[in-house]
Amino acid sequence: MNHFQQTLQNPVWHALCETHQNFLIEYDGVKFYNPEICPFGAFTDASKTEEALTAYSKLTDNFFLVSENGIPTVNTDTVALNRKIEGCQMVLNQLIEQEITETIVPLTSFHRDEIYNLIWLVMPGYYKKRTFEMGDYFGIFKNNKLVAISGQRMQTNNFIEVSGVVTHPDYTRRGFAKQLITHTTKAILKANKHPILHTTKGNPAILLYKTLGFQLTRDMNWWYFNKQQTLI
Repeated sequence: MNHFQQTLQNPVWHALCETHQNFLIEYDGVKFYNPEICPFGAFTDASKTEEALTAYSKLTDNFFLVSENGIPTVNTDTVALNRKIEGCQMVLNQLIEQEITETIVPLTSFHRDEIYNLIWLVMPGYYKKRTFEMGDYFGIFKNNKLVAISGQRMQTNNFIEVSGVVTHPDYTRRGFAKQLITHTTKAILKANKHPILHTTKGNPAILLYKTLGFQLTRDMNWWYFNKQQTLI
């Protein structure tokens, strides 16, 4: 197994070991992103997650641990498991070219609020305003309004994750997502890295990703935790 294949087994962990080290918060070997950037963590030793989750919960009310097979241990006095989200990982096999007819614009910090508002409209719950700092974002505008986005999230020396793919409900079924994913994927390939992505099992978008050349590689579970509220 080469290094790239190893990173795919624990993508959050390796991103925080490599390209995203500057966002790292660590408790006894359990690694988390700064919660202002992204509320994700990862582990290699599940026996150490109990104290780490308690410590991290002092920084943010809601957060995730991401793992392929490991089951985290939890102190239920301090942290509650909200739910386990069954996800999957996809890796580009070979890009299948798509025609790009829309004008795709690189997004900057000037667009930070527009990105945040659109993602929370379509897919609320995890995106932070500073998630924008994790990678490059691209958008399509109509009538001076940002209506579709694709971006980059987790990164290592080997891969960059495609993420934040959303389209305003008034502008769906126009092929914007397909064009933006294609554009973002090409940017990743130009950086000599492997494009990957994560989604939930059964997501209809999986069919779209397959038409662009992505293949399912493994399950990837997202353990969603809440900080326990102190009883008065």
